[in-house]
Amino acid sequence: MSEYHNPVLLHQSVDALVLNPDGIYADATFGGGGHSRAILGRLSPKGRLIAFDRDEDALANAPEDGRFKLIHNNFRFIHNYALIEAPDGLDGVLADLGVSSHQFDTAERGFSFRFDSPLDMRMNVQGDKTAADIVNSYTQEELERIFKIYGEVDGAHKLAQLIVSARSKAQILSTGDLGNAIAGALPSFAEHKYLAKVYQALRIEVNDEMRSLEKFLPGAAKALKKGGRLCVITYHSLEDRMVKNFIRSGRTDGVEQKDIYGRPSAPLKSVERKPIVPQEDEIEGNTRARSAKLRIAEKI
Repeated sequence: MSEYHNPVLLHQSVDALVLNPDGIYADATFGGGGHSRAILGRLSPKGRLIAFDRDEDALANAPEDGRFKLIHNNFRFIHNYALIEAPDGLDGVLADLGVSSHQFDTAERGFSFRFDSPLDMRMNVQGDKTAADIVNSYTQEELERIFKIYGEVDGAHKLAQLIVSARSKAQILSTGDLGNAIAGALPSFAEHKYLAKVYQALRIEVNDEMRSLEKFLPGAAKALKKGGRLCVITYHSLEDRMVKNFIRSGRTDGVEQKDIYGRPSAPLKSVERKPIVPQEDEIEGNTRARSAKLRIAEKI
């Protein structure tokens, strides 16, 4: 389903990932399957690929290939599954952390302020907590925290105040309701950019994205065999900082750990000194690629 999602940095990530055509690989964020199909195209008949996605809509995109297995679960559990699927270790793990085009473009999922739709934002539609639950039940202090930390929103205090004031009169149940509630905080010169940050913060909170990434990175490192590659594509500074910190220090907070001999104990080493970013022609064809960064590391 090519219209489901246009994969970002496709060739760069797969080129860096697949060094052994006979190996076992993992696509931690299956989505539309673009990266998975490209990986399968590089594998020999002996090679295998496992993939993860918690969005039920993505399951329909699974390729019919005996070398492929799609797991309907959060990628934070990659190490648990790797123990079963690749007990000798994975040859590579790829994660594209962006929201899929399908999720943004399906109005009823509530990921985009372009539509007046239910304020949902769940990647797993069986999940208990929606964005509407958050804006209607979190305290003003809790709302301010997520907007400040996850959205890096200017004026997070005023934004939270407006939401609490609006919901005291009527519940905020749709993207339109939210837009009306926070209209007084929107800067006229950068309204869409501001809204994108607000929606990013709510989406991260709904799906516990930072916690999932915090669990995924060490799990992926443990699952890799020596010389195996980890390729991660990020789309905002919070994700990129965590990935960069983990590659450098072995911890998402960047605090370097050392063994008893004083040697750094990070399990990975960076392959590229700087992240790889899309070329202008890719950005022109897919504007969502503009903020993408690919970091590549190798298991020591």
